[in-house]
Amino acid sequence: MGLFSFIKEAGEKLFGGSSAQAAAPAEDLNAKAASAIETYIGAQNLGVSDVKVQFDGATGAVKVAGTAPTQAVKEKVTLCCGNVASVQSVDNQMTVTNPEPEAQYHDVVRGDTLSAIAKKYYGDANKYPVIFEANKPMLSHPDKIYPGQKLRIPPL
Repeated sequence: MGLFSFIKEAGEKLFGGSSAQAAAPAEDLNAKAASAIETYIGAQNLGVSDVKVQFDGATGAVKVAGTAPTQAVKEKVTLCCGNVASVQSVDNQMTVTNPEPEAQYHDVVRGDTLSAIAKKYYGDANKYPVIFEANKPMLSHPDKIYPGQKLRIPPL
């Protein structure tokens, strides 16, 4: 798993906007943003340990390290980091306790549905629950995806 690109303007808004950023030193903002992302990962209850996040606000880059129980969880951590506003790339350096095949990824565009995405990757629109489950808990409902979001498409 290498470096993943994300749309900087799309995603969860976990830390302050440009007015807040102008008032504080960059190191403080980067540390606060990294802490907010770590808290967000923890709130997903993915079973990861020793998570450490570094954030560079100038480039929108996140580097995450720690231990994940499975490849799927490692990939979900990448999505947790990348589907945050102001994040443009994620370098996931986590180790995996039980390695397994890597998933593909899909960048959501206007008009996408999980059914259409399932049809594209699996040849069957009715396989959309596989994609929904693979992206929980970041997705709360199959109809709540948005343009710019990156979704995990696991192998069948």
